Amino acid sequence: MAIDNAAATMAEAALLIIDVQNDFCPGGALEVKGGDEVIAPLNSLARLFLRTGGKIIATQDWHPQNHVSFSSWPDHCVKGTRGADLYKDLDLSAVHLILRKGTNQYLDSYSAFFENDKKTPTGLDGFLHGLGIKTVFLGGLASDYCVFYSAMDAKRLGLETYVIRDAVRGVDYPEGSIKKAFDSMEEAGIKIINSAEITEKNNDA
Repeated sequence: MAIDNAAATMAEAALLIIDVQNDFCPGGALEVKGGDEVIAPLNSLARLFLRTGGKIIATQDWHPQNHVSFSSWPDHCVKGTRGADLYKDLDLSAVHLILRKGTNQYLDSYSAFFENDKKTPTGLDGFLHGLGIKTVFLGGLASDYCVFYSAMDAKRLGLETYVIRDAVRGVDYPEGSIKKAFDSMEEAGIKIINSAEITEKNNDA
């Protein structure tokens, strides 16, 4: 893994927790199978990042009523509803910023960095740049949609980008989209790792 002097460089790294919300977890309106299984590794990593000086950002779909995405997907993550809440078992005590996206009725936002027009920024890049963040680690939901687009944008913006395989779950719609997403990320130079690779490296530092 690229973080060799882990304790020294974690201050330049951020953990991006993507859309771990009730509507994407079991029983939600747009359930991702096994979505709640990302909680344990993400909570563990968040504690590690907090202890070593890294930053933790959680994103949250925050859609208005009649959002444009509802024509393709079931209504989900409507602002102010329980479905839009971050999942109850996610430890928010370590989170430095909660970024709400997808707030424009006529424009969806898969990526944590840009709306789906690929030019309207969410402000996350400026926030990370201002903190001197050079490396991002992504986990959350879903690996073939919001995690994928966030990771691709992070890489395009010049950030060293990792996706944590055991801390993501996917929709796989259409069938094969999870594999396609991972293949595309690897082709783009995004590194796919497991959470243990981060914790072990920091335990050794």
